[in-house]
Amino acid sequence: MQHILVPIGESANAKSTLQYAIDFAQVMKAKVFVFRAFKVLSKAGTILNVNEIIDRETKGYVKEIVDSVELKDVEVSIIAAKGNVIDSINAIDKELGIDLIILGPRSNSIKEEVFLGSTSGSIVKQTDISVLVVPEGYVFQPIKKVLTAIKSGIIKRKEVLKPLETILEVFGAQMQLLQIKTPDFLPEDQEFHSELAAITSGYRSSENSTLFQGVLEHLNANNPDMICVFRRKRGFFQKLWEQNSVKKVDFESRLPLLVLKGSE
Repeated sequence: MQHILVPIGESANAKSTLQYAIDFAQVMKAKVFVFRAFKVLSKAGTILNVNEIIDRETKGYVKEIVDSVELKDVEVSIIAAKGNVIDSINAIDKELGIDLIILGPRSNSIKEEVFLGSTSGSIVKQTDISVLVVPEGYVFQPIKKVLTAIKSGIIKRKEVLKPLETILEVFGAQMQLLQIKTPDFLPEDQEFHSELAAITSGYRSSENSTLFQGVLEHLNANNPDMICVFRRKRGFFQKLWEQNSVKKVDFESRLPLLVLKGSE
């Protein structure tokens, strides 16, 4: 894991999210790219280059946040990009190769009932880069236990597991695999990808209405430092992210939540 991207919004939590990302990157020996997008505006008859002004102000805003955290010898770069967030992230990934996105759950939303705001939710939903969602105000601590919740053990692309494998290896962590058998569970879901089985320290199954209910039921027993899930085309998360924002009543994690992508 070499490159970590940290989108920065208007949230008061931006500083703590960036500090977590830097602490995490220090262990990973990774570079951090702090990113903020800005909309392209017309000059509207003025001789001033409005986009250059916004670009400068955007970088200034991000620099203030960067200057407020402890860098811990981690290489940190600032990126201000014109356009929408998703297109900008895809362009950055194409140019630099991003291994992981670390973000806060509500980069711009101020609604208390929302777990993932529309910007953070759209990044989780619409990009193919794995995302680590850090709860508001969460202070970094070494990862020793990971609870991975799945419905199906089938993984069609082994590279999907790379972020999880790296975290387990670097931190020397153990992973408990929790398989949630929901009402639409299929016999073939019982099969397990060999590389998923290879990184599993323990296995447990549970019958629940949703993946989230299964996680809640087993959370205290496992006492993990991180929760890991897969974003799949079929299942609970497909329904959950029909809209970009996610309400707390539908899903919430008070631990760092690793969302692995492209498993189908």
